[in-house]
This record gives sequence, structure tokens and C-alpha cells, in this order.
Amino acid sequence: MIALLDNGQDLEQCEAEMGVPVGQLLTALTRYRLRDPSRPWAVDNGGYEKLDTPALIALLEREKERQADCLFVAVPDVVGSARRTLEVFERWKARLSGWKLALVCQDGQEDLPLPWDDIAAVFIGGTTNWKCGPDAAAIVRAAKALDKWVHVGRVNDPGRYDHFAKLGADSCDGTGIARYTHMREAIANRHQQQDLLAS
Repeated sequence: MIALLDNGQDLEQCEAEMGVPVGQLLTALTRYRLRDPSRPWAVDNGGYEKLDTPALIALLEREKERQADCLFVAVPDVVGSARRTLEVFERWKARLSGWKLALVCQDGQEDLPLPWDDIAAVFIGGTTNWKCGPDAAAIVRAAKALDKWVHVGRVNDPGRYDHFAKLGADSCDGTGIARYTHMREAIANRHQQQDLLAS
């Protein structure tokens, strides 16, 4: 599973620390520039607390020449509410025409249809309990059956990394793994930690 990092650090160094392929996650929140277009990259709307629409539009305009290489753009969402997120998605999808769109799945998505024909990816968001539960896992399996990219947000510890890697997720992000060497190294050493716990 690729780690997409939203940071200004050396991506080669981050990759060495983490022991898995590393790409870049551009966000309207931090506004980092794409440093290595040969690496996988995607765009998050950066609206976890509040969406900055002008910043998101400016980011997409800045990267428009490379949009064919972008894995996905996370369409603006409403944290914790699948129903509201789907409403927002419907209003944003035309505005993001030409980009590969990702629906950010939130709590309650299991009871609502996904717009499979309109998306290239699912982005597993939502609360921690929902994200790590059976409903999100079923969405991951459905997405993989339909050949959609699967990205998971807030994957900052070895257990969560392994959980989603086993489900077949393609990429993940996390503030902790983006910022801190020790958190990247914990992912790299996850199998040794499991061996110690089993002893």
C-alpha cells in the first residue's frame, strides 16, 4: 500500500524510513507544491474542519497540466455524514470535470448507494470506529471488485496500516506519518512488533 504524504520533507527519505512506496498528497490546507511528478500523487480537499474553496480551486488550477497523472481528487465532503457528503458530491462533480474523482465515504455510507459511474476512487474517511469496522471493509471490497482505487485517510499506526493493506487498499495518508519519523519507522517495523507480541 502506497503512503501519500502531505509534507515538505524529502520523499526518498520518508520512503526509506517507512519501508513502503511513498508519493505525495497535495491539499488545499498546506498548499505544498508537487516535488516529484514521477511519484504517485493525489489531491485531498483539505476540508476536515472547514473547506477553503478558493484554495482548492487554485491548487487544481496550478496542477491542471498534470491532471492525467493524478490518482484522484477527494471531492469536498461532510465529516461523519454520508448523506450530506453525497449531496455535496452531486454539486461538485461537474465543477471538477476532467479530474479523477474520489468519493469520501463517511459514516452511514453502507445504507446509501455509491455513485460508482462518477468516481475513479473511494476515499475511506469517517470516524475511527466506522472506518475500521465491517461497513467500510465491505465498501473497500466492492470498490476493488469494480477496479476502483481505494485510499484510506488517517492511517498512522502499524495495526491500521496492516488492516487496510490486507483488505487491498491502494494508498493511505496520515498526519502522523507525514510529519514524524518515529511513526513512519513504526510502520516499517510492524512485523517485528507483531513477532514480539506473539512471543
